[in-house]
Amino acid sequence: MLFLSDIFPTAYQAAEHCDIGPEDTVAIWGCGPEDTVAIWGCGPVGVLAVNCCYLLGAKRVIAIDSVSERLTLAREAGAETIDLSKENVQDTLMEMTHGLGPDSVIEAVGMESHGADSTLQKVSSAIMEHTVSLERPIALNQAILACRPGWNVSMPGVFAGPVGPVALGVLMNKGLTLKTGQTHMVRYMKPLLERIQKGEIDPSFIISHRSTNLEEGPALYEAFRNKTDNCTKVVFKPHG
Repeated sequence: MLFLSDIFPTAYQAAEHCDIGPEDTVAIWGCGPEDTVAIWGCGPVGVLAVNCCYLLGAKRVIAIDSVSERLTLAREAGAETIDLSKENVQDTLMEMTHGLGPDSVIEAVGMESHGADSTLQKVSSAIMEHTVSLERPIALNQAILACRPGWNVSMPGVFAGPVGPVALGVLMNKGLTLKTGQTHMVRYMKPLLERIQKGEIDPSFIISHRSTNLEEGPALYEAFRNKTDNCTKVVFKPHG
């Protein structure tokens, strides 16, 4: 129930923004899509989005990250995975989708994204990180570049201020639809609670650490921030 207040509705809205399902595509193109969704970021929102995409009818979900524990959790949720620290994301996605790209993409990283495929991108990322007060849209740009023309870019990742160069020309020329925004919690709370009660999904699978001692908070936050000790999500129950 705890995650109904934040990350579960965020993940569900992100998946809903992908317009998963064959009906409209059959009418427009004459055949249904494979319904492949690629997700950048395997943190709590990204991993829950894997489950939400399957709930809404996706046939295939590909999750992208560089942290082995998060990739393992994404695989346990049913996703195929790409380790961006070891593979070229664009090349691998094109190979996995027979050159078409995923039907929709979800950017669940936000302003702190890092990593790049090309040498130029790596140099640019390093310079921005140390000299410029702009948020880095690296994951967003990768998602835009990968997405199949005419489909959807869903962006639950948080950006708060000015952002570095975004591939808007690619977004426009590929005819992509960008959907984002703060999560409509009130709208989703009741239907998602019903899904939990019916046993369709259990968001608690993302919890890696539990504690009843608030004095452990700083150390556990540090583990979560630094992605150590297999820490994916911490829940405190002070009076438990």
